[in-house]
Amino acid sequence: VQLVESGGGLVQPGGSLRLSCAASGFTFSSNFMSWYRQAPGKERELVAQISPAGAYINYAESVKGRFTISRDNAKNTVDLLMNSLKPEDTAVYYCYVSYRGRPSWGQGTQVTVSS
Repeated sequence: VQLVESGGGLVQPGGSLRLSCAASGFTFSSNFMSWYRQAPGKERELVAQISPAGAYINYAESVKGRFTISRDNAKNTVDLLMNSLKPEDTAVYYCYVSYRGRPSWGQGTQVTVSS
């Protein structure tokens, strides 16, 4: 299993970023995919989750209405569109899958929201 995130960076409050995760090594279209984040000094937390066909989506309360998770099963990618970013969204964002009972994480991508 390999997960590679991209798209992080520095953005001003109120700005937008799109993160992307390229997946390989497993049957992408059959698995839930998730985005997590970890801020300095805090525990890693679930940001958003999407079911294999995209029919079920779940968001953390703190990002509802601002973030959108989506997937492309033909390209084996899962994206996280982040709008109206706030300083408290600053964190390392990770792509995650549990495949055959084994958790797998990407290397993470840094998102910094600051003026």
